[in-house]
Amino acid sequence: MQIIEDSLDQLLKQVAIRTNAVANREEVEKSVREIIANVIKDGDQAVKMYEQKFDNVELDSLKVTQQEIDDAYEATDDQVIKALELAKDNITSFHEMEVEDSFIDAKKKGVIRGEKIAPLAAVGLYVLGGTAAYPSSILMNVIPAKIAGVSRIVMVTPPQKDGLNKAVLAAAKIAGVDEIYKVGGAQAIASLAYGTETVPRVDKITGPGNVFVATAKKQVFGQVDIDMIAGPSEIGVIAGSQAVPSQVAADLLSQAEHDKLARPILVTDDRSLAEAVSQEMDRQVDLLPRKEIAKAAMDNEGFIAVVDDIDDAFTLMNAVAPEHLEVQLPDAIEYLNQIKNAGSVFLGFSASEPLGDYLAGPTHILPTGGTARFFSPLGVQDFVKRTQFVSYTREALKKEKDAITTLARVEGLEAHARAIESRFDD
Repeated sequence: MQIIEDSLDQLLKQVAIRTNAVANREEVEKSVREIIANVIKDGDQAVKMYEQKFDNVELDSLKVTQQEIDDAYEATDDQVIKALELAKDNITSFHEMEVEDSFIDAKKKGVIRGEKIAPLAAVGLYVLGGTAAYPSSILMNVIPAKIAGVSRIVMVTPPQKDGLNKAVLAAAKIAGVDEIYKVGGAQAIASLAYGTETVPRVDKITGPGNVFVATAKKQVFGQVDIDMIAGPSEIGVIAGSQAVPSQVAADLLSQAEHDKLARPILVTDDRSLAEAVSQEMDRQVDLLPRKEIAKAAMDNEGFIAVVDDIDDAFTLMNAVAPEHLEVQLPDAIEYLNQIKNAGSVFLGFSASEPLGDYLAGPTHILPTGGTARFFSPLGVQDFVKRTQFVSYTREALKKEKDAITTLARVEGLEAHARAIESRFDD
């Protein structure tokens, strides 16, 4: 992988430039708009037509039966079931700590203020199909929603000629998904946003997908809420001389194998480590089943930056704002406050990124593409809504009447002022 060594200013300029871009973006936007419009107009008929067109599967029914789910669970290897159950326990225990309470403030005489926190009524989860099926993502999306109190969780996933992935259906059962539908692509997002005769309308859509799914989520935002527009996976590693090159290389490749536009980055103050990791990546990548994808990611977006000191490494990585950030330094937790922008942080030599992908508990649904500067990981907070409330007695309102009417008239809103004054007419 390319090694770059330059001043911090020049390195900061380089990391700001991302070469990945979606080809024919305008064509994708146009196609997705057409799909959404047809699903709104023709419902199930349009969905089935698109499934035959895009997935080459003719569907009589969109809904997955409970018998199909139960049979898939029984057919899934016991070791996989046990791993999913352990992951569920860890994810649950972590996200339970995110729960927020409603509050009431009645300290001022005659005034009651507060905020009520309530779960969304229905949430839709998009799950990738085929060889890109990720049962772990089902747990990561559904469990926080369940903890929040969402009463209806609807899952959509593309139909497969040989049937849906058994581990995906097993994970859905373990996580507590209420309904599953065989529909994928932009038509799935449109179905969840607007509803069809079979697929129910939801309040929020979560889960990653291809460019058509991501574009559809963007286009229906406002009709429903969405989690985020997820981009290619990213991993940043900050490491010093005590890091093990083979381990650093393995961790970088763990994300490079996701996508040809994935972004593996190492920042170090040790030139020898940089060279050793580069050699290890060249060696290890040839051993991977998905080596062509990983090699492309290394060439397209990957690099190793050598900086003057570790402080510069954190400055550079904060500019990248990676989805995943490993800190492979002694006493790594002491550096936590130097991290300003990252989706999920892995501290210490043993905290390999796949720990977070599967089992530690924190979600792997994370901001990408530098959006960790302002976005947060998916959590319980994403599945609730806040409603504020106030109650004033006439005496309490009288004390603040003049301030309210003054501000209303400064803004030129006379009716606002008169609404308050009407409470005090003889």
